[in-house]
Amino acid sequence: MAMRTSLEERMKRIRLIIMDVDGVLTDGGIYMGPDGEAMKRFDIKDGLGIALWRRAGGKTAILTGRSSKIVENRAKELHISIVRQGCMDKRTAYEDLKKEMHFSDEEIAYIGDDLIDLPVMRRAGLPVAVADAAPEAKEAALLVTEHAGGHGAIRETAELLLRAQGLFEDAAAQYLLS
Repeated sequence: MAMRTSLEERMKRIRLIIMDVDGVLTDGGIYMGPDGEAMKRFDIKDGLGIALWRRAGGKTAILTGRSSKIVENRAKELHISIVRQGCMDKRTAYEDLKKEMHFSDEEIAYIGDDLIDLPVMRRAGLPVAVADAAPEAKEAALLVTEHAGGHGAIRETAELLLRAQGLFEDAAAQYLLS
């Protein structure tokens, strides 16, 4: 029970969700055409989770090792203005982002799925791994989602945070009207 209380206390402090893209915001699949990267699959439920989080005053950012115009477009659609692509050294990018946005580690949840995410997961106040993450990412996480990457893991995380902070009902009010 002490572990659960500790997790709930950490969840209450979160103000910024930073997410990886491939395997977290997407299902990890990259559909390649003859001229290079063509498409990525995003889950609409994750988009609503991000919108709910934003409606409650939460901030979001993307930190990814790959670079893609598709990610720029999806981030714009989701009103995520802080997007760092091509970050093979996520630790340095995280520290820069943290300083730029004026957040402490304790106020940040980082959602990852693989080895490249470990340096940030070890610093963030709430390291989260998606259900189908690499074993090392799950081991580093304080929270492992029930949903896989690209299949509602972001939505699940946002809702858990909003509920822990007592903000879910207000954030979702327009959708809960009968």
